[in-house]
Amino acid sequence: MAWLFLIVGGFLEIGWALGLAFSDGFTKMEIVIPTIILMVGSFYFFAKSIKILPVSTAYAVFTGLGSFGTALVGMIFLGDKVSALKIVLVYTLISCIIGLKLVSDQPKKEVGV
Repeated sequence: MAWLFLIVGGFLEIGWALGLAFSDGFTKMEIVIPTIILMVGSFYFFAKSIKILPVSTAYAVFTGLGSFGTALVGMIFLGDKVSALKIVLVYTLISCIIGLKLVSDQPKKEVGV
């Protein structure tokens, strides 16, 4: 369950990162309010995950998912520049995130989730 919390938190991070970009420096309240809600939700799920997972692994995966997703959304939907090097680097990022999941110690028992 901790990994699910971490993934949800990472996806919410993508939302608030994009919200920051569209909020025009926190001047558009119709974007600022959902952005803040996404921030709180993102950190809530991250906090739930680190009750079980090591913080070093969880934080790397959390921020990596946010970075990966934000880069992907930017390139696919928002017209960010796409280059072969950028694709290789984003692929490397997600490979490292998957690698961290594979080598992390699995918790023996989920307590207090």
